[in-house]
Amino acid sequence: MKRISLFMMTNIAVLLVIGAITNLLGFDRYLTANGLDVGMLLAYSAVFGFAGSIISLMISKMMAKRSMGVHIIETPESSTEQWLVNTVHNLAERAQIGMPEVGIYEGAPNAFATGANKNNALVAVSTGLMQGMTQEEVEAVLAHEVSHVANGDMVTLSLIQGVVNTFVIFFSRLVGFAASALMRRGGSGVYIMATLVSQVVFGILASMIVNYFSRQREFRADAGAARLMGTPSSMIKALQRLGSMSSEPLPDSMAASGIGGATSSTFSALFTTHPPLEKRIETLQTNMEYFQ
Repeated sequence: MKRISLFMMTNIAVLLVIGAITNLLGFDRYLTANGLDVGMLLAYSAVFGFAGSIISLMISKMMAKRSMGVHIIETPESSTEQWLVNTVHNLAERAQIGMPEVGIYEGAPNAFATGANKNNALVAVSTGLMQGMTQEEVEAVLAHEVSHVANGDMVTLSLIQGVVNTFVIFFSRLVGFAASALMRRGGSGVYIMATLVSQVVFGILASMIVNYFSRQREFRADAGAARLMGTPSSMIKALQRLGSMSSEPLPDSMAASGIGGATSSTFSALFTTHPPLEKRIETLQTNMEYFQ
């Protein structure tokens, strides 16, 4: 709740700053005189900017279960399922969070965590991961996902998405209004076209910002896994193993939730949700003494 309040206050503060700047420069009077209410546009942008990300966060567990076909372990039916539940329970206790739901799904090596808050989360692993890794490596992956939950990463990323959505909506409509004012004969057609084009451009820039924060949270979750395991060596082994396995990325809507992401060129790396596995391993190795 504290995290949500902080981001909401930050967003409101930035909106107030924008409003103050437009007022000091006289833009608001000019825009209002020409038919645009900046205050209403700011409010509209904030409501619609946050609505989608907050709703997505609230239904994230349900959507993950359906889209990935996750089997929730309610009563363990095998020694493997019992080990999974016990391991997540122990990690959750160490991380001081509520016990997440634990699930398994059919698929290539991967794992993810999702949920609206740290005491009502879901941690799921694929059959491919369970079959291809040792128990020590799987435990490290589970520690990584539990760290995501403990860090509140799902909430943080959703709120960051809400903030950037707000400004994409706000500035794209300002551009549309400006283009319509310059092309006086264009009417609503110019406004709509300019708004759509600028929304795409701003949306691309916004995705770079969101993905940057997503990559940073992966480093934090790796470090959290090292602390929960008592050593970074297990997480390093898990990442090395993951790099040697044939894996598939999760669906786009869940790409940021997985343990690993696709590798890419320097430029396209700006649009990835995960840092390269080599960089994550190097970061853990460089800071080994921090976890000992």
